[in-house]
Amino acid sequence: MRKPLVMGNWKLNGTKQSVSDLIKAFVEPANRTAGKVDVAICAPAIFIGTVESLAKGSSLQYGSEDCDIHTKGAFTGENSPEMIKEFGCTYAIVGHSERRGYHNESNEYVAQKFKAALDSGLVPVLCVGESEAEYDAGKTMEVVNAEIKAVIDLCGIDSFKNAVIAYEPIWAIGTGKTATPEVAQNVHRQIRDFLKTFSSEVADGTRILYGGSCNAKTAPELFSQADIDGGLIGGASLKAPDFTAIIAAAEANA
Repeated sequence: MRKPLVMGNWKLNGTKQSVSDLIKAFVEPANRTAGKVDVAICAPAIFIGTVESLAKGSSLQYGSEDCDIHTKGAFTGENSPEMIKEFGCTYAIVGHSERRGYHNESNEYVAQKFKAALDSGLVPVLCVGESEAEYDAGKTMEVVNAEIKAVIDLCGIDSFKNAVIAYEPIWAIGTGKTATPEVAQNVHRQIRDFLKTFSSEVADGTRILYGGSCNAKTAPELFSQADIDGGLIGGASLKAPDFTAIIAAAEANA
């Protein structure tokens, strides 16, 4: 049975005080639900050291919002996956739609980030998802499968034994729109079916999270779906009561 994962992605948000307040608030529910749910926070790189110190000794996991394809060198402003790992991170998000869109990261480049994270001992969280125009044109799975296939081509299907997939329909990120549980489940099932064409074992074991304006209100029904294994949570992870409620929804469906 796949253990649910609830992961917060803070994006470009946070202050010293807010990071301290939120991590302290999340330690208790992470500890309480540790047997049933994995709880993690991906913070801006500048705050990862703070998260490390505050989460020490607890069940709260954490990671990076991104990582570079290089482990060292003349790459000003980048964050090496080895550096990220040294601060105790478990996860590194790669291929978020904002990175793909604003930084022109191709499927192949995202696959290189996935590999760099994996090689450094991190668990890559591969974000996939379609735009509103692609959704309206019926191209959801064409887009999503291509994003996954780029990783399989570079790293092999077994790489997903130590990775997570997060389906985030771009049209639902920050818009207040959320795919219905039925729509989200249908895509998650098709992602798992695509993985099965390479390995049934890997497909059955890979955690697939839903993102895209998942919040305390929508989480219970989303998490009750057979192929939705938790959520990659944006804005709601910046509000302690909301994120705690989402953790509880995952626990109820574990």
